[in-house]
Amino acid sequence: MRADSPTPDPSRKREGDLTSLYTAAEIAAATGGTASADFTVTGVTFDSREVGPGDLFIALTGELTDGHRFLAQAFAQGAAGAIVSQPCDYPHVLVADTMAALESLARAARARTSAVVIGVTGSVGKTGTKEALAAALDRSDPGATHKSVKSYNNHTGVPLSLARMPAASRFAVLEMGMNHAGELTALTGLLRPHIAIVTAIAPAHTAFFSGVKAIADAKAEIFSGLQPGGTAIIPFDSPYRDRLIAAARMQDARIVTFGTGEGADVRATETLVRPAGTFVLAKLGARELSFTIGQPGEHWVSNALAIIAAVDAAGGDFGLAGLALGDLAGLPGRGARSEIALPGGGTATLFDESYNANPASMRATLAVLAAAPGRRIAVLGEMRELGDDSSSYHSDLAGPIEAAEVAHAILVGEQMRPLAQALSLAGRVHFVHVADAAAARAALEAVLAPGDAVLVKGSNALGLAAIVRALNERCIQEAVR
Repeated sequence: MRADSPTPDPSRKREGDLTSLYTAAEIAAATGGTASADFTVTGVTFDSREVGPGDLFIALTGELTDGHRFLAQAFAQGAAGAIVSQPCDYPHVLVADTMAALESLARAARARTSAVVIGVTGSVGKTGTKEALAAALDRSDPGATHKSVKSYNNHTGVPLSLARMPAASRFAVLEMGMNHAGELTALTGLLRPHIAIVTAIAPAHTAFFSGVKAIADAKAEIFSGLQPGGTAIIPFDSPYRDRLIAAARMQDARIVTFGTGEGADVRATETLVRPAGTFVLAKLGARELSFTIGQPGEHWVSNALAIIAAVDAAGGDFGLAGLALGDLAGLPGRGARSEIALPGGGTATLFDESYNANPASMRATLAVLAAAPGRRIAVLGEMRELGDDSSSYHSDLAGPIEAAEVAHAILVGEQMRPLAQALSLAGRVHFVHVADAAAARAALEAVLAPGDAVLVKGSNALGLAAIVRALNERCIQEAVR
């Protein structure tokens, strides 16, 4: 277990349940290690909190902790074996470096599969697109699509997701993220996708880049790992389209664009917002597909077009994909919607976007809030890693907040001060500026009333998810009474 490992997901689907994923001999061969005993594993994890019966526990070492400390816990929870760099009394494969062993196991999993492998990156929309694409492909061959769970998209999450892939998978959809140049080159080299998607380019992690063009170049690194004859799926309406296309052409990729503009290969020719979702009529060359997207917001139209393009490129059934898009539900922290019970009676609608935030995603979710009935309340946390332009990125949100007719804004974190000043000067939106999530929750509780629509969004490090959990738990408690 590492200090920088992704948050555990106790509810994750246990890939390979009741099916052998690896034997001890296969793990030893892949990693160059030595097996202490014969064992078979049906899952892989490096987080002791996630270990379940039959899992392989990889004892990673980090700056703040060492996975070897959790071996007893892992085996008490049912681990079948472990990868370790120190001898132990449990069934294990001994290696020199457990992180290197994880990467080697990922390469072995990639080498043995005949699945169509799809990599997804972008400044916004990665996780939602990955989830929806996996659901769409699963309609073609139920149970044969492997995906990364949650946002396992970094230097540990991507190899873990690969290592978990059953050999018999037909499709694999994995998310890749980055906040520095060069990171995607390493990840896509490990993944070696047949199809690579860039959802969108927008200001995010700008503290580590010279500008948005540099972000586009870093996202374009995903194409460097494409398999020969692979497909690059690129946003047509992006101002960085030609930059992305040039990078893909360097890899001799087949290029497919998506968007609403004339000339996009996969194009929305008609959209209609309805209470049940957004109706889309899309063209793919001479073919047409009509479908309804279950999630609200214009950004989901763009995501859906990328998904249709990928399903078609992967050989899936894009008609069934349209049905899957209609069944979309929001993810925790990324669009999940719930009705929360209020202490005095009545309910309010909660929009959970608490996982992360950048200027583009803030604008998109405020537009979704604008379509919600009732009084609108926005709990907005600061956006981090925006560099020298952070103040202007924050203050520029005043316009979208006003356009959404937000009745009450709760601004969280010191970096929200420029936005507080902008709203104060305009004088059209009632707001409070607080230091942290606890103060934000208190401010929200003081104004929340039946019929309200509440958006909670901010950088993950602020912990605004705690507000969402508290409100949803109260909803459950109220329902039980």
